[in-house]
Amino acid sequence: MLAAAAGAAFRNDTLDLICKLLATARPEAEDEDFWAQVQQAFSLDRNMANFNNGGCSPSPRIVQEAMRRQLELSNQAPSYYMWRELEPEVEAVRRRLASMFGCQPEEMAITRNASEALEICLLGHDLKPGDEVLATSMDYPRMITTIKQRERRDGVKMVQVDTPYKPGSLSELTAAIERGISSRTKLMLFSHVSFFNGQIFPVDQICALGARHGIPVVVDGAHAFAQFPMSRDGLGCDFYGTSLHKWLMAPIGTGFLYVRERNIKALWPLMAAADTQDGDIRKFEEIGTHPAANHNAIAEALTFNEMIGIQRKSERLRYLRKRWVDRLRDHPNVFFNTSLEPDHSCAITNVGIKNVKPNELADRLLTKHGVFVTTISHPHFEGIRVTPNVYSTIEEIDRFANGMLDAARGV
Repeated sequence: MLAAAAGAAFRNDTLDLICKLLATARPEAEDEDFWAQVQQAFSLDRNMANFNNGGCSPSPRIVQEAMRRQLELSNQAPSYYMWRELEPEVEAVRRRLASMFGCQPEEMAITRNASEALEICLLGHDLKPGDEVLATSMDYPRMITTIKQRERRDGVKMVQVDTPYKPGSLSELTAAIERGISSRTKLMLFSHVSFFNGQIFPVDQICALGARHGIPVVVDGAHAFAQFPMSRDGLGCDFYGTSLHKWLMAPIGTGFLYVRERNIKALWPLMAAADTQDGDIRKFEEIGTHPAANHNAIAEALTFNEMIGIQRKSERLRYLRKRWVDRLRDHPNVFFNTSLEPDHSCAITNVGIKNVKPNELADRLLTKHGVFVTTISHPHFEGIRVTPNVYSTIEEIDRFANGMLDAARGV
């Protein structure tokens, strides 16, 4: 059944076809007939394999088409169609995102990306000179820059603890953060999934640690949401910011900020809001004129992911990773800067080749094999970051593995 359907193209009936396929079978991670249909949901240039989905992922055609329709409608009379007809649809998106994350709609703000969501938290907490903000060595540079600006402006102090990049156990990460806490620690930041190498941090443990010490904890979920199953209750967090143009595959320039209801009033927005909005999650969305199409098309990305299933999606991502890792793991010149244990990482992997600089390796993969990756440099390691997605084909995975083996052999 699936094999026969594999030749059908995804058009506007994309979701109907997925629904029919799922109704007749429960495809596994290695079921190429099913995943061929998912691959056809995207309009891509297959001459280049994009393995930097951790940076930004393309959207399925249904998402792009929804955004295009709304942009065209908006342009007919923006002050009417955009503000009166389309902007109110954000409430439906809010409800669905909240449902997927496991929180109340009144705790979910739609932002333009993780940076905006997280800077609201890092700049919006009241801090005094001498207060400490705790971060880690695995945090995103833009977030570190945000804290450093508060150092210059407000006289606070950043304490950046060195967490292991390949810990033997997740508790090592919690212990490293706990060692950085002092009586002056008034705010904590850490990444759910580190952009450096895909290391998954134990959010529940670290948030519980902050709660025991009475310290608000901000979770950077930019590389986590929709990569694998999660829920607010399982994470136990009070503040969570993410981008939706990565693993949810929503339009570029979309994200969300979750703030637990009891904390909304005390958190200042980036842009001014009236005092009547103090307890309203929408105060974090006061950014002036903006296109409604971008955030409304999130709905199509939610449907696409929900119909595939986040658990099934994560299993596919792990399967693709395992396929190329198994080809490389025993080569003496290949090394991994990511723990490959399933509770430590999922789709994101940092890998390198001895005596080959990351930028040279990335250039070689692109020019000789048509595979695009990004380079990563950390004080303790460097390599290329490899992030296929559900639209990646087995041929692309194998092409990447072959290119890495050629480089490792010096061919």
